[in-house]
Amino acid sequence: MTFPLDDVMLADRVDRARDALLRRQKPDGHWVFELEADATIPAEYVLLRHFLAQPEPVIERKIGNYLREIQGAHGGWPLFHDGAFDISASVKAYFALKVIGDDPAAPHMVRARDAILAAGGAARTNVFTRCQLALFGEVPWRAVPVMPVELVLLPKWFPFHLDKVSYWSRTVITPLLVLMALKPRARNPRGIHVPELFVTPAEQVTDWIRGPYRSAWGRVFKQLDGVLRWVEPAFPRAIRKRAIDWCVRFVTERLNGEDGLGAIYPAMANTVMMFDTLGYPADHPDAIIAWQAVEKLLVIEDDRAYCQPCLSPVWDTSLAGHAVAEADSPASQPVAAANDWLRGKQILDVVGDWQQNRPNAVPGGWAFQYENPHYPDVDDTAVVGMLLHREGDPAHGEAIARARDWIIAMQSKDGGWGAFDADNNHMYLNHIPFADHGALLDPSTSDVTARCVSFLAQIGHQADEPVMARALAWLRAEQENDGSWFGRWGTNYIYGTWSVLCALNAAGIPHDDPAIGRAVGFLLETQREDGGWGEDNETYAKAPGGRYHRSNPSQTAWALLGLMAAGEADHAAVARGIAYLAETQKPDGEWDEQPYTAVGFPRVFYLRYHGYKQFFPLMAMARYRNLRRGNERRVAWGF
Repeated sequence: MTFPLDDVMLADRVDRARDALLRRQKPDGHWVFELEADATIPAEYVLLRHFLAQPEPVIERKIGNYLREIQGAHGGWPLFHDGAFDISASVKAYFALKVIGDDPAAPHMVRARDAILAAGGAARTNVFTRCQLALFGEVPWRAVPVMPVELVLLPKWFPFHLDKVSYWSRTVITPLLVLMALKPRARNPRGIHVPELFVTPAEQVTDWIRGPYRSAWGRVFKQLDGVLRWVEPAFPRAIRKRAIDWCVRFVTERLNGEDGLGAIYPAMANTVMMFDTLGYPADHPDAIIAWQAVEKLLVIEDDRAYCQPCLSPVWDTSLAGHAVAEADSPASQPVAAANDWLRGKQILDVVGDWQQNRPNAVPGGWAFQYENPHYPDVDDTAVVGMLLHREGDPAHGEAIARARDWIIAMQSKDGGWGAFDADNNHMYLNHIPFADHGALLDPSTSDVTARCVSFLAQIGHQADEPVMARALAWLRAEQENDGSWFGRWGTNYIYGTWSVLCALNAAGIPHDDPAIGRAVGFLLETQREDGGWGEDNETYAKAPGGRYHRSNPSQTAWALLGLMAAGEADHAAVARGIAYLAETQKPDGEWDEQPYTAVGFPRVFYLRYHGYKQFFPLMAMARYRNLRRGNERRVAWGF
């Protein structure tokens, strides 16, 4: 590859990438790409079918192929491509394969079982996995922390209240509480069980709820769990019925058609099981739509299949729109078509759960999925708002204004933004036994806060305005010692640093600001020898930030976009990064990327957006081309 690229070669690479992306645009203007997680969701889908006694051999055979394909060299299943063994994902995958019909004596099953037993066995899985095992009778219900369904009736001032946890926790927990109260047993038509996965027989295990605890709060809540376990059986039946009725109303009001409760798989699956447990016939309208929502998540290919955790069309469309706007023009026909589609998805009439903390706010956001009106998020709203504004069509004015007002109203008291709720930062709740994943809450994060600053700055808000000043101060306080910012929703410090550098540039912070200089230093120091950048999801555990054993197209693009936002378009590191993207681009204009570069919950659940390897490299290469064409080196947009 010629280094640096000449203008003709660069233009060719940009055109190829743009054309590849445009080929994937739907006739109505939107984009949607596959969204892949780990083995957990497809395994749970198989178990769900057998909970209901509705096996589907053709799909299950294809899911079996997928699960075997992603089994790790360590014998178990990781949380992301090339990741370490994870016991919870491995137990679910093994159980699902056994249900599908795999022989426990088969080599891949023996390797998986040996790895699970070496890690302590199925008794050492996380809470959600033990809930799944309890539903199949593999463990007693005492293996699961006590979560009385009556919790939903507590007043809001009480230390635990559903309004105090994140939207994803709220939608997953509510139907699950009904299941935990009624304790149904899966029909399990083939009678498959997995006692071989326990080091000690499940009935003999005495330490289901144990540390390590993240703080002294954990020990306090462990004692409270013991008290609740003793008194729960004495709760009056009338109150229990009232609580279950409350849960059913909550779920039914938010069924969300074929997009499902919360538009996320765990909440949908729990809803299906709740309706079944409550005796809803299979032809009941609510039971039908709940199942259709689950089925909509399937990706079925010729010889493999998996279940997605959710769908991402609004996010995909807004990101693709920005990339095409950079490559063509903000007013190009594909961008206009995308914006028309997005305008129709703005949530203007439904007052969602967010109003519990912001009762005076007026709806105006976008959700991540096709439909999820109770749960718009400020990250999608900011990115869509920037794309609408970028097109320059006055017809978008009211939509942008509604988005602006909603985002400003959703700012948390600390100056930052969470994704779905304001002031969702009751950190002690992450220490209850049920929250062993540590992801019960939705506090302010650097990446989401940066996106809100970028949007507000792009539409004209000044850095010294109170809402901006508070956000910028919060971002400055969050900068790490090495100059980076933590990335909550993308992997990881490269993602966070890119996001904040875009925000600081959009807000007019001088490029010689010390915070920007330290961030640039982090990106330059982590560039790999091949010119690209890569980062491992192990950085959410103990691995050093910004580093991986290979470069990835999406993370390379984030680093380049961050450097260009910081005024470094002429830096040799940027030219080397662009050359890496050009060299790794395929003849069809796309890129390959197997590693997961996005996050559901750090250390628990990771994501691979199949569109990231296309949106972001195109955006980076097109921006570099545009900056080289003109005399101005300052990035004009917030994103």
